Amino acid sequence: MSGNKLVTRKLRVVSTLYALIVPVQPSEVKASRPLHPGALVALIAATIAIAGCGASKPSSSSTASARAPSSASSSTAAGALPPAVSELPTAERPRADRFPSARGHTLQQLASLAGSSAQFGAATGSFTPGARRLAFGLNTSSGAFVYAPTAVYLAKSPNSPASGPFLAPADPMTVTPAYRSQQNSGPGGVKAIYETEFRVPAPGTYYILALTRTSRGLIGSAGEIAVAASSPIPDVGARSPAIATDTLASTHGDIKLLTTRLPPENMHSVSLDAVLGKRPVALLFSTPQLCTSRVCGPVTDIVAELEHEYENRITFIHEEVYVNNQPSQGLRPQLKAFHLETEPWLFTINQQGMITARLEGAFGVHAATQALEAALR
Repeated sequence: MSGNKLVTRKLRVVSTLYALIVPVQPSEVKASRPLHPGALVALIAATIAIAGCGASKPSSSSTASARAPSSASSSTAAGALPPAVSELPTAERPRADRFPSARGHTLQQLASLAGSSAQFGAATGSFTPGARRLAFGLNTSSGAFVYAPTAVYLAKSPNSPASGPFLAPADPMTVTPAYRSQQNSGPGGVKAIYETEFRVPAPGTYYILALTRTSRGLIGSAGEIAVAASSPIPDVGARSPAIATDTLASTHGDIKLLTTRLPPENMHSVSLDAVLGKRPVALLFSTPQLCTSRVCGPVTDIVAELEHEYENRITFIHEEVYVNNQPSQGLRPQLKAFHLETEPWLFTINQQGMITARLEGAFGVHAATQALEAALR
């Protein structure tokens, strides 16, 4: 298998993230008994067996298994099930005083406070030491999402001291009807993505516990992330690669080569190298039609709607993922220049040509807006 084919396969598998978040039954969410000793390890094992990862490289990603979805999970993802827990307004504004302190406690001890469990599905997978963003979804084995106030805890092992809570607000992924593409049906009717930030001190494997506060008590969801010593992907503070991106001129007006979004968005009028260092830029790598999880549809719609608000101050550029929009032909050179093997990614770049924010995987309206504002500072 050639290098391009290997990378393409890896990228396509990561795209199935939401189809692979298939946790416990809604009836289990209602359970009232505490999690028994060893429950954290069991939760992590279940998550690794089911959830997809957002890794650029196995050494720098969530260790959840990346595999193609089964027919059962695919059909579940295609439906629009009502949420198993629907407390989205409060999920957007979690409070620290609603979660136990990590001080003096291990992850296992914190997990034992949960009366039920759900599955944790990471939407980000590239981690290096420092302050890092973690985006994720929570749902049941039926595919129904869980929306309620959530916080995350981190530790080197289930029985080592935990840090946290790191509040993880739910960030809405909905757009107004005028900007909703045909690809934006959202697997399982996804309405929001959880997001938090924490500092990881060194490379290695870290255990994650998400505690979700509902009207019926705490829900526990566990997973792992792997932190690499370094990553070639341009980070915040680095100068953006001065690459030529595809435009209407470079494709001789063939919009179908520029975007798989239906209807097409208007983010292809100028190449990145023509505006880099002259104007702030929002550069989105995504493939709405070929992203099997349909995550790329919602995030592309979010950026398209925000373009309407920011277009006089920021140049918006959308780059598709595959050469000629054919997965068999491998990744476009623009992704290779940024060392990307997954998608979607959003980079915002200030007028000096420096990267001011980057969002990997799924993101919501608030995160995208903050990224755009960072480019204007």
